[in-house]
Amino acid sequence: MGVKLARQGLLQPLPLLDKTGKAFVFGSPEPVLIHLHHIDQDASGQIRAAGKITTPGNRGRYLLQSLIEEAITSSQLEGASTTRKIAEAMLREGRPPRDHSERMIFNNFRTMQAVQGLRDEPITPERILALHRMVTENALDDPADAGRLRRADDVRVVGNRDGTVLHPPPRHTELPDRLQRLCDFANADEDARPFVHPVLRAILLHFMIGYDHPFAGGNGRTARALFYWAMARSGYWLTEFISISHFLRRAPAQYVRAYLHTETDGGDTTYFLLHQLETIRRAIGALHDHLAKKTKNNAASSACSLPRPAYEHNSITAKSPYSPMR
Repeated sequence: MGVKLARQGLLQPLPLLDKTGKAFVFGSPEPVLIHLHHIDQDASGQIRAAGKITTPGNRGRYLLQSLIEEAITSSQLEGASTTRKIAEAMLREGRPPRDHSERMIFNNFRTMQAVQGLRDEPITPERILALHRMVTENALDDPADAGRLRRADDVRVVGNRDGTVLHPPPRHTELPDRLQRLCDFANADEDARPFVHPVLRAILLHFMIGYDHPFAGGNGRTARALFYWAMARSGYWLTEFISISHFLRRAPAQYVRAYLHTETDGGDTTYFLLHQLETIRRAIGALHDHLAKKTKNNAASSACSLPRPAYEHNSITAKSPYSPMR
């Protein structure tokens, strides 16, 4: 109650609607502003030891490893299960996937590569459907569901531990209009009111795909791909080299609660914004720490690869007990 009262005067309506047609709201309390300040500094301008990541050879190595990490961990959030060694070998060698889990990872890797090429393009419903088709090709119960909005109201977000329904998404008949509204929001410029900081806008794209659950499967991977598109389009180039899904995977229950708090507290998306801002900063911090370590320990070498200080697990296990987006 104290948090709600403190934020009340800061909340502004968004052009994004909940299931009842009521506008979601967001606030910019001091913690949000502090997070944004650091992300603006660290992800869109010069970074420490920048030469290690901006030289062509090193950039390619960092980008490949970050895409691999995001492909694996984002897929794991939706149930993929295979060893990291096998998944990395598949992606590096370009061999075809052998099972459903490998297919999820392979598709996600390909989609993240495609997102890099869309950074200068506006997003449209057709482009979102194309990204979803790429994410879910040959990985859904009904192959025809790849690249199309769901056609029924039988999709529910449930807790994996006991099957409790956590969130029934909007009706499928509303999805075309809701997707167009989301694209309009994503493409809006800084003159739109209320002003929404570009990082918050990117996070809200992630949020809304999870909330609407417009697809029969692959919602989470599509949502996170749109986040990366929005960050790249707004000039946050460093996010190409980080994996937010790695940190979401570490604490899936917090990820779920950020959604649930928004839905149960009057559509206040500030809960989700704060959770994701902290996640982004942790991912950026891990990269900075690795660069500093490399500079100190291997200053004479120009070749380096992405770390695993934060990615030390050797295998991708079965789905977590919480899965906010399927």
